[in-house]
Amino acid sequence: MNLNDTSSSLTRSAVAKLTGIGPETLRFYEQKELLGKPRRNAAGYRLYGPADVERLAFIRRAQELGFSLQDIKLLLALTGNIRTPRKKVRDFAEARLALIRQKLRDLKAMEKSLAGLITRCDGRGELKGCPIAEFVGGEFETTKGGNYHE
Repeated sequence: MNLNDTSSSLTRSAVAKLTGIGPETLRFYEQKELLGKPRRNAAGYRLYGPADVERLAFIRRAQELGFSLQDIKLLLALTGNIRTPRKKVRDFAEARLALIRQKLRDLKAMEKSLAGLITRCDGRGELKGCPIAEFVGGEFETTKGGNYHE
């Protein structure tokens, strides 16, 4: 099938196979208004065209960049309007990048903390006194009613 042919129509299962997106995900995207309501054939099957396949590829690539579905909906609105200034799209992407960088800093801090706890725990003996269990348990230490059984 030639996706550049605007008369081409694909069923939901064909689009799912072509894009690697599950059939139920397509329905979910329709419900979230990320994808328009498809035409239906005489038997009632949903039919999708090349523009739908392109939109699904856009959604997938945006997800790979860390955009949430809500972000993608806004991004689709921005990029779907020829009058949208390029700066607006760039600002939107910069805000997402700042969030990703903050998450990376947070993950690095978590990694450092957990690595330190693991280093302090030799993995032998009873749970009482284990730095990992004490940190995670906080005020609910094992002496306050929490029993640990292997």
